[in-house]
Amino acid sequence: MKLTREVVDERAAEYADREPLYVVEQEAIETLGDALAAGEYGWRDVEWIVRWYYRRSLGAIPDAERRVAEERFRQNEFGVVREAIEGVCAASDDDSRIERLTALSGVDVPGASAFLLFFDPDRYAVVGRREWTVLWEAGELSDPYPDPLPTTSYEEYLGCCRALGDRFDCDMWTLYRALWRLGAAK
Repeated sequence: MKLTREVVDERAAEYADREPLYVVEQEAIETLGDALAAGEYGWRDVEWIVRWYYRRSLGAIPDAERRVAEERFRQNEFGVVREAIEGVCAASDDDSRIERLTALSGVDVPGASAFLLFFDPDRYAVVGRREWTVLWEAGELSDPYPDPLPTTSYEEYLGCCRALGDRFDCDMWTLYRALWRLGAAK
């Protein structure tokens, strides 16, 4: 299938109608970035991002894998998480932001992409096998999803998403929602 602005608009709107977590996600998109940047967040806020990443597919990620990732994240001391988030806010490039987040236990590159989405939904897109595969099958990415996903592959994915965002005049949150729904049809 070819991606067009119409397809992106339709599927992003469909996301709002069909995805059960949309209302909570939208609220987090609107508030969490500012809270993270201002240091006005608690443990539950950052833990919610990790939980959201693994639970957004409602069963597609095996419970055991989800529980392991969530438990590993809970092993981080809150002060260490705060330092990582402060480092993300102070960093001047994407590599440094990802490096600071993946230094946390339980946060791999896809998990870091979830944090980055909530930091700045205009600039960052969440990556996972589902979203990547949609772009690969549409001919926008040249290789299938690499597992595990290295930072260089996320940069390739993000560059592709940003180019599509420019082409379709949409932010990354809108593009993500469209990719997610397109992947649901598979």
